[in-house]
Amino acid sequence: MDPAARHLTLAPPVGDAIGLLSHLAAAAGGLLAHWYLLALLVAGSWGLTEWLVRRLARKASAERMALELIPARHFDPGLEEIFRRGVQLARASTSMPWWAPRRTKAVQIRLRADGSSPLRYRIEGPAGGERLLSITPFGPAVTVQRGRPIADKPRKHVVRAEFILRGKPTAPLRDVPLDPDPLQPLVDAVCDLRAGLGDVAELRLDIQRAPKWTLRARRVQLMSDARRRERREAQRTARGLRQDAAGVEDSLGWQLQQLIGGKSGGGGAGGGRRLVMPPVPRRVEPAEALGKLADDDHLVRVQLLVMCASDTEGRAEARLAQLQAALDVFGGGSRWAMRGWHLGPWRLGADRWPSRRGFERRWELGHCQPPRPNWVRLEELTGLLKPPTVHCRLPLLAADVPTFEFGNPELLLQGIHQGPDGRRLVATYARETLFEVGVGKAGGGKTERALAQAIGWAHAGGGLMFVDPHRDSWPRALPFLAHTTLAHRTALIDLGAHGPGPQVSSWNPLDMRHGQVAHEVVEATADAFASALGWDDATAPRALTILTAALAVLVAINSAACQAGRPEDQTTLFNARPLLTDPAFRTTALAGVDGRLDEETRAWWQTVFPTLPVDAFAVVLNPITRLAANPVTRAFLGQAAGVYNIRAAMDAKMILWVCPGGNGPTDRLITALLARDLLRAVRSRRDVPEARRVPFRAYFDELITLTGAAPETIASMFEDFRKYRVHVHGMTQLLARLPGPVRLSLVQNASTLASTAGSQSAIAPITAEWGDEPGPDVVAALDRFDHYLSLTVKGRRIGPVKITGPHLDDVFATYARPDNAAAFERAARTTAGTAPLDHLTTRARSQLGRVNAFIAQLTPTTPDSQEKTYK
Repeated sequence: MDPAARHLTLAPPVGDAIGLLSHLAAAAGGLLAHWYLLALLVAGSWGLTEWLVRRLARKASAERMALELIPARHFDPGLEEIFRRGVQLARASTSMPWWAPRRTKAVQIRLRADGSSPLRYRIEGPAGGERLLSITPFGPAVTVQRGRPIADKPRKHVVRAEFILRGKPTAPLRDVPLDPDPLQPLVDAVCDLRAGLGDVAELRLDIQRAPKWTLRARRVQLMSDARRRERREAQRTARGLRQDAAGVEDSLGWQLQQLIGGKSGGGGAGGGRRLVMPPVPRRVEPAEALGKLADDDHLVRVQLLVMCASDTEGRAEARLAQLQAALDVFGGGSRWAMRGWHLGPWRLGADRWPSRRGFERRWELGHCQPPRPNWVRLEELTGLLKPPTVHCRLPLLAADVPTFEFGNPELLLQGIHQGPDGRRLVATYARETLFEVGVGKAGGGKTERALAQAIGWAHAGGGLMFVDPHRDSWPRALPFLAHTTLAHRTALIDLGAHGPGPQVSSWNPLDMRHGQVAHEVVEATADAFASALGWDDATAPRALTILTAALAVLVAINSAACQAGRPEDQTTLFNARPLLTDPAFRTTALAGVDGRLDEETRAWWQTVFPTLPVDAFAVVLNPITRLAANPVTRAFLGQAAGVYNIRAAMDAKMILWVCPGGNGPTDRLITALLARDLLRAVRSRRDVPEARRVPFRAYFDELITLTGAAPETIASMFEDFRKYRVHVHGMTQLLARLPGPVRLSLVQNASTLASTAGSQSAIAPITAEWGDEPGPDVVAALDRFDHYLSLTVKGRRIGPVKITGPHLDDVFATYARPDNAAAFERAARTTAGTAPLDHLTTRARSQLGRVNAFIAQLTPTTPDSQEKTYK
């Protein structure tokens, strides 16, 4: 083609292009001249979009739900269960409407400490994910319940912080083991929180699925950076090789080697410089370059916010520093670091402009907008995806176990707890403390703790009975009870008869002055003899029958005497001997109460009794003879109208100190009678509406001695007394030495289990009830007065926790009245109706004459034929 023609053909397109470029240049110049219009347009579009997104985000946040997770004491999940929970959380974060902005598509884990519990574990997220999150892989070990809104009152001092991942972005956090619990550092950081000072601390972890397009862009960037680093490394290595080679060739040694070999430095094939091959850049492996970002599976984006507040200056800042140190435990190739800068004494972060407003919006609405990706795999969050486990040592807060208040009848002193915030007296609620068991070696402090509890209960207006076979507890407690306000309520029943001119109280187990049911009195007394003497229907059926029949007659006489207004003429246990051995007394007695006996009992006396040999009565008369031979027991049990009345004492909130006097056969029989009478009296409270039953506490020191006399009776107390608002506290050195029924009832029904130091074999039955946490070796090494004990508070078991038993001289120092002790003891004996031992013994011996006179009046004439019938 002709060049001129070709020029004419190309000219119009080139001209158009030039014109277009000139127009574009002119438009660009106009925009540059009016740049502010473009900026306003861009800013307006961004502001409108952000306004719309925030409106939608607020609407979506209003539809969020909350779940509270409460772990059981035995909660011990495995890694697979925790991982499955993390998958549930990630899946639930997407349960939002299609129009919801991405910032709202997150699930939030809230770890909160405000004094109500050591660390509350709460899940908040989309309402659509509630069904998914309510069924956890943790099973029944975690209770899931609907979370109520939390309304915080304003605090004077508040600090905020946002934590971001620092370090190598592809490196994982530290793999923290499950034992001890990964939450333990966080729990320790808030263990000294004091609700009374307005302290509160909360950590919020938002989890959402990682955005794929952002993740892909990040992977491309990471791969490019890795390749660039490899090329730089290869170039650096090649440069180093060349420098090394040049240095070798210029060295004197290399030149001498060339001369010796006959080669000159110039010309020739062997005289040239060495050829250095540069290293080839190593191939970049994606798995190595991308690290935890290599796969999409189980990769999430997180946001970690923390807020601490207090009404006391400096406590919120200190709490934040503790939480920051706790999060350092998770640091590895990557770590949690507080966002912001420090400029001298100032910290520029979430508490300052411009970050504070965005922090508060994300905090209040639950929006997940971390300033940097913060990508982690679910395996890295294992420690935060579950509530505290059995491997977490939780602090004992005032909200868990109340603080003891002197004079408060609703609280029962338990001991002194040493916490991070100092020592405090801890207590349980009296209405929940039904039965207590204390185990430990002699002198370990179990009796001292029981005395402190009893004294506190007495000063709060409560009634109690302290049974101590050895009497050591009375002089120990006396100075702290010696108050005039307690004098009219305290009675000392001491069968030891110590000192010159001993005085003894009195009790008639067959006394019918107080409207007792006759057959219950007979049954209680017969069962007491059977328990102490080992009688049962298989080994001693005849003895039981004879004693029961004799008691039925004596009780019938007493009922008649009380109805006649002559209670001083009642029979006693010792009148069973003439009833069985004296034909004249028996004939008169049976004739006098003939109309008060049931037909079966009358038939037994008329038909069976005459056929019994004389030696059949020995087994019954032997224990009664032993009781009569002892002046103290003869005086105590030989009075027709005794003073001791446990049912009246319970209803009047009396303070009874009962000292049986020892652990011999006679003492065991007295103890059995007292225990069985207590059981009868407590069961008799069924005639009082439950709401009107006065609470009463029975303290049994030296359970081995007491249960040796009445094992079945003591076991029945631990099984039945709760219904009648009578609560038993037992102390023993060896749980294994208690009879089987007593031991089983103690452990089964105990609201409080306590142990001081002792041998491991003796302590093992108690620690076994705790799952051997702590083990017998730990408890055996306790110092004196230290205890491990488990408590029941608000229907939930607390502990075992370590406490120091209260020492009377320290805890009740202000209550000590040693100068009033002697006068108070005299008043306690007076309230118990004590009298000189000689006087009571003499009166007991003459009791049979008064009974004879009374029954003679019941039957003015006695036919001779009847005398033959009952011989």
